[in-house]
Amino acid sequence: MTKKKLGLNTICAHIGEVKDEQFKGAVSPMFLSSSYEFLDVEVKRYPRYFNTPNQEYLAKKVAALEHTEAALIFGSGMAAISTMFLAFLKQGDHLVVQNTIYGGTVNFIKEEFPKYGIEYTFTNGYTVEDFEAVIQDNTKLIHIETPSNPKLTITDIKAVAKLGKSKDILTSIDNTFASSVNQNPIDLGIDMVMHSATKYFGGHSDICAGAVASSEAHIERIWNVGKNLGGSLSDMTVWMLERSMKTLGLRVKAQTKNAMKLAKWLDKHPKISKVYYPGLKSHPEHKLAKSQMKGFGAMLSFELTDDLDSEQFQKQLKLIKSSMSLAGVESTLSSPHLTSHSLLTQEERDKIGISDQLIRFSVGIENTKDLKRDIDQAIAAL
Repeated sequence: MTKKKLGLNTICAHIGEVKDEQFKGAVSPMFLSSSYEFLDVEVKRYPRYFNTPNQEYLAKKVAALEHTEAALIFGSGMAAISTMFLAFLKQGDHLVVQNTIYGGTVNFIKEEFPKYGIEYTFTNGYTVEDFEAVIQDNTKLIHIETPSNPKLTITDIKAVAKLGKSKDILTSIDNTFASSVNQNPIDLGIDMVMHSATKYFGGHSDICAGAVASSEAHIERIWNVGKNLGGSLSDMTVWMLERSMKTLGLRVKAQTKNAMKLAKWLDKHPKISKVYYPGLKSHPEHKLAKSQMKGFGAMLSFELTDDLDSEQFQKQLKLIKSSMSLAGVESTLSSPHLTSHSLLTQEERDKIGISDQLIRFSVGIENTKDLKRDIDQAIAAL
């Protein structure tokens, strides 16, 4: 039986297991050694080379979920995306990058690229026309994020991939918000897919990790840079991540279902001025999202009416946690202007529509009635 014939939950539960040949345990054994034999062995293993048993096998699970030939696991999402960028961009090259993406990625590009002599252009929007308009003769990579952080804009993955191929430009995507459960960009023509595995892959707010999935050739190139930068992940965390990914399909589907219910409810709430969720028919790219996603995801954003203080609102919540990160089984909220996009200037945030009233909502697995009740009591308290 091949990976392609296996269902999502079967892949999550079984692909990427390290077989316990000695004691026949039901779960992968944990290999904590940082030193391995080098004589008369097929693979010379070393943690920084991303090839300890737990590292090697977990990468197989990520590749299976993203329908790619290979993958690598990193110490964080930023380690994953920065290594990917530096593997395919050098002095004199140009990157086209979507303007609505994770703030940490924006900060990395602006602070580090000038040191390497790498040029970049942020698009004015997120349509394929916006990308084509800023392509230069030295453009080597186009990077997108869809759904985007934090306003859940939707970019046409297939159109961007087609644009890249027509001009011999590689394409990459941050697939963190959708996760492999709701979206597989490789099937739509994208060359490389990255994740902050801290989020849905981990899913329990106790892991920091990253991942990149692509062809064997592209992963080999990323590995060559990665082993020099040293962004590998400890085997203790790799083991925890593999354990967590066994329930990825179950968790994300439950969270996605909850998000749809809450988005509809928030959209009618008198104290919510705007809801950003691609599952709503009112979302500008709803039809596009429906055509390229299997589910609309468990992330949404909303804006409070001007008479409510966004920070005080979060302080009044009893059940939903105020949190820097996202995608845990517990529901969390954050203010992008204070967290994910705090490194941007006020002018930059204004340009992409990130107001102080904007709240990013990571929907968990709780009963939606309890979540609605918590939001209502917090608003009433103000």
